[in-house]
Amino acid sequence: ELWNLVFMQFNREEDGNLVPLPNKNIDTGMGLERLLRILQSVDSNYHTDLFMPIIEEVERITGVKYHGDERGSAHRVLADHSRALTFAIADGIYPSNYGRGYVLRRILRRAHRFAQKIGFEEKPIIYRLVPVVIEVMHEAYPELVDKKTEIEFIIKREEEKFIENIARNLPRLREDIESYRDNGIVDGKVVFKYYDTYGLPIDLIEEYIKEAGLQIDWSGFEDEMSKQRERGRKKEIFKVEIPEWKILKEGKSKFVGYERLQTVSSILKYGFKDKNIYLVTEETPFYAESGGQVGDKGIIEGEWKGGKFLIRVQDTQKIGDDIVHIGKLEQGKIPEESIEVRLEVNEKMRLATQRAHTATHLLHAALREVLGEHVRQEGSLVEPDRLRFDFLHFKKLSDEEIEEIERIVNNKIMENIELKIEWKDYRDAVKEGAMALFEGKYGEKVRVISIGDFSKELCGGTHVKQTGDIGLFKIIKEEASSANIRRIEAYTGEKAFEYVRALERRLDNIASLLGTASTTVEEKLKKLEEEYKEKEELLETLTQKLAEIYAEEIVSKTIHINNEIPVYYGYYKNLRREDLRKIADRVRLKVESGILVLLSSFKESVNIFVEILGDLEGFDARKIMRNIGKIIGGGGGGSERKAEGGGRKKEKIGEILELIKKGTLFGKEV
Repeated sequence: ELWNLVFMQFNREEDGNLVPLPNKNIDTGMGLERLLRILQSVDSNYHTDLFMPIIEEVERITGVKYHGDERGSAHRVLADHSRALTFAIADGIYPSNYGRGYVLRRILRRAHRFAQKIGFEEKPIIYRLVPVVIEVMHEAYPELVDKKTEIEFIIKREEEKFIENIARNLPRLREDIESYRDNGIVDGKVVFKYYDTYGLPIDLIEEYIKEAGLQIDWSGFEDEMSKQRERGRKKEIFKVEIPEWKILKEGKSKFVGYERLQTVSSILKYGFKDKNIYLVTEETPFYAESGGQVGDKGIIEGEWKGGKFLIRVQDTQKIGDDIVHIGKLEQGKIPEESIEVRLEVNEKMRLATQRAHTATHLLHAALREVLGEHVRQEGSLVEPDRLRFDFLHFKKLSDEEIEEIERIVNNKIMENIELKIEWKDYRDAVKEGAMALFEGKYGEKVRVISIGDFSKELCGGTHVKQTGDIGLFKIIKEEASSANIRRIEAYTGEKAFEYVRALERRLDNIASLLGTASTTVEEKLKKLEEEYKEKEELLETLTQKLAEIYAEEIVSKTIHINNEIPVYYGYYKNLRREDLRKIADRVRLKVESGILVLLSSFKESVNIFVEILGDLEGFDARKIMRNIGKIIGGGGGGSERKAEGGGRKKEKIGEILELIKKGTLFGKEV
């Protein structure tokens, strides 16, 4: 089929009736690859020069010859999927556990599964096809060339994780399916768990279950799949508890907090829930939590015939179209009719939050500059002088990268760049390069925050007037948030200064303990480390010599049980367990066979070492250890020939030594 035409004329209703469409149309489709197939006189799209170079590369890497029939399906899947992955990643879609990223992950895992079917199991292969995909497509899509390294890295890392996943979870699957051998059918919930939670391909799961002579409960599996699809359709939304409203005046609340932090406005409605008051006014300077920025705090106060009242606002949330102030009624009673009240945002907290929010924009831009354009915001929290930023990246940041990011942000702060805030059409803003949240929802008009030519983002939050207002930016933590998502936490303004000052105080305290200046702490520590190593070496030499002396003493005072079996023993103060091992090493070289028991008291505990030496048979070091352990309030473990342990009753050491001399510890357990 080269070209098809679909003449759309009717709409088929539920009862089967055909109703003429108000607007008839023709759907026309002619694929480029279909046309190419005709022009190149080949029997399949896969045999055109768009796919054959990739298929030939699969042949070269795997050593498996390609066939144009069903035997070549793995080669064709690898060629098709590697091309799809290359383009998707170049377009900014990355493997993840949700949305289109989840589809991409499934495509990659399916491709690797087909590689396994032709014997290529334990190594990544798909990333090795990226260069030839780009070679074939780069003239029409030159942007692929610049992103080649990034695409290869992402695919290789994802493949490696999948290979590790299979190695880790297939043994679990084998164990789980064994429990269904009696009834012959594996529970669909179990199958879905391995498919969805553990990420094993369904055909791989099915193959292993069939090999075990069992069947899958497909009905149960489909039920779980339906539930998952339903969960996927329902996005999680933070819900604020809604009180029973007392409406005093009809109207909608309007945010005026970009321009001012105080205003006078009329009460529209209020309600109480869980000892909190919820209040909505016609206008408010309070910013409602959104886009990661926390809601404003402050006060609302007014006076009516019932007297004065004051509300301490602890949070501001958006409920539907309402901006809702949530707090405590600290004084008076709420009026029974709409009156004007004074609303005042906590200025110190708002300014601190603005510092953190603008710093978040600077951080985002710096991350893209240092790590690459694949970096994308995945979540954020903006609080007074503190921010948390989740972003797409595939490995831990190095110390050098963190330092460079921090340096760039602080340089932009010192440049004191004035922020430019504009309302624009969404399409125009994006065309101009404004960053938008990948899954974000925007109206036709959007608010654009520009920081010189360094950063441009769509944002409804509040910001400083110029970057110098931020004062200082300090990264305090970088860690993994989830798969392929990194998280940075940072302080700004006063909190950043306090954090740095605390570090300085700690450094001063360390310097004081070391008896040096804070500027020479490193040199002092290096010197102490060298001295410590020298003393460790000296101590090791002395310990070995001491072990030799102790070993000679032990051998010289050998006792015998039953007049024939030699017993070697010793008790020492302030020796560690590893010191007892060194003594044992020396004794072992000096005797042919026997029982060795060593004890030492170290701090508040007793260390025990037991060994059956040479070719002596009929004794078990573990039993001897248990016998001693019961007396000194402890225990241990090991093998039949050697055991170690300890206890707490140092006062029982004398009793143990007497029992050793009597030979009563070496037989049955006491």
